[in-house]
Amino acid sequence: MKTTHKILYQDARDMGEINSGSVDLMVTSPPYPMIEMWDEIFSQQNPKIKKALEEKKGEIAFELMHKELDKVWSEVYRTLKVGGIACVNIGDATRSLNGKFQIFPNHARITNYCLGLGFHSLPSVLWVKETNSPNKFMGSGMLPVGAYVTLEHEHILILRKEDKRDFKTKEEKFKRLESAFFWEERNIWFSDKWRDVKGALQKLNNKKLRERSGAYPLELVYRLINMFSVYGDTVLDPFLGTGTTTLGAMASGRNSIGIEIDNNFDGFIKKRINEIMPLVKERNFERIKAHLDFVKNHEKEIKYKSSFYGFEVKTRQEKDIKFYHVKGINSVENNIFEVLHEETPINLEEEVKIQSN
Repeated sequence: MKTTHKILYQDARDMGEINSGSVDLMVTSPPYPMIEMWDEIFSQQNPKIKKALEEKKGEIAFELMHKELDKVWSEVYRTLKVGGIACVNIGDATRSLNGKFQIFPNHARITNYCLGLGFHSLPSVLWVKETNSPNKFMGSGMLPVGAYVTLEHEHILILRKEDKRDFKTKEEKFKRLESAFFWEERNIWFSDKWRDVKGALQKLNNKKLRERSGAYPLELVYRLINMFSVYGDTVLDPFLGTGTTTLGAMASGRNSIGIEIDNNFDGFIKKRINEIMPLVKERNFERIKAHLDFVKNHEKEIKYKSSFYGFEVKTRQEKDIKFYHVKGINSVENNIFEVLHEETPINLEEEVKIQSN
């Protein structure tokens, strides 16, 4: 199997290079309106935003920032196929302006606009990012009524374009079966609270890039891609940043298009791409090893077996599950990469046992 990955350095408010109805899944984490680290980039897009911030008019700045993001969501809606899913990782913002502290509900503003476009809102995920810092409390500490609830989660909005996706041909249906996840993975992944995904550690040496990056962890995007797309699908990220969505698509046997306005990320993204091969193999081993542990400790009888690997699986839908390693990565032209994927071997179960010893 071969997948193609394009990186476009341009403004995501105009995705004219991407055909309408050509994308299966969108996963992104945009700049968060009213978080100070993104004030500059929003102000560059519209000088009125800078003026509103200077005048401490938070509500006006908040709305103007979202109007710039609205242009991207409109393009996402256009490029998605009917039944395509959009996943938006977004945090709300807390900020004091003119001595007044308040929260700016980014997740609600994005949801409302996307519903107006025609998206249907599906149950979303709270990504819980708890901290035990002793100084995490906001406001007046132990004294009512000026203490504030700590903000320790972000939202992963899940939106679908119009109707449910239909798999019509035999090839489409089989590809869907190959792309299955394990029963026990479903119980974790499709919970509305994710506590097991840790935030991404920034490893950027460039201070400017660190200020421009809101990178989410690879596990988060890998999970979303496997939940809401199948092998060979196309995944779009209009705010690519450090390239995590491209890496997640490579790891998952999907095609991808990443858009990033700042080409200073180019070297770092390519470095990460060159390091993806062992990470994919390791993640496949982790999933199989976790499944073998589940089977070993499962008290009830398991009736089904994987047709490719031979290990037991909980449901009939898992019988055709298949994993792909990254065999090679070729740069076919500037910022376009082809990834060769190979089926993991029949004796993967034995390899996993060896890896775990």
